[in-house]
Amino acid sequence: MEQATSNVVVQPADPAKIRGIWKVALILAVVTAIEYVFAFTMAKGMLLNVIFVSLTIVKAGFIVSEFMHLGHEVRSLMFTILLPMIFIIWLIVALVNIEGSAIKDGRGTQDAMEPAKTEHHEDGGH
Repeated sequence: MEQATSNVVVQPADPAKIRGIWKVALILAVVTAIEYVFAFTMAKGMLLNVIFVSLTIVKAGFIVSEFMHLGHEVRSLMFTILLPMIFIIWLIVALVNIEGSAIKDGRGTQDAMEPAKTEHHEDGGH
C-alpha cells in the first residue's frame, strides 16, 4: 500500500501573533481582576451591578473584536452589528425592570433597601 505524501509546510511561529495573543489575554485578565476588586470592596447595590454589566460588555466587545475579527473590519460593518446589540441589551434591561416592578407591585412587596414605612400612633400617654 502506498503512503500518500502531504504538501503541508510547517511555518515558524510568528512572534507578532504570539505577542498579540498574550496582549489579549492580559487585557481580559486585567478587566477580570478589576471586577474582582469591585466585588470584594464595594457594597452590594445598583452601582455595583452597573459596573459589572459595563465591564462584562467591555470584555464581550473585546472578545468579539479580537477573536471574531470584527475589529479588523470596516467601521460600517462594525456598527451594523454592534448598534442593534446595544439596543437589544437596552430593551432586555427595560423589560426586566418593567416586569420585575409589575411582579413586585402585584405581590405587594417592598425593596429590601427601602426602610419599612411604619405609622407612629400616639395613644395619648396610655
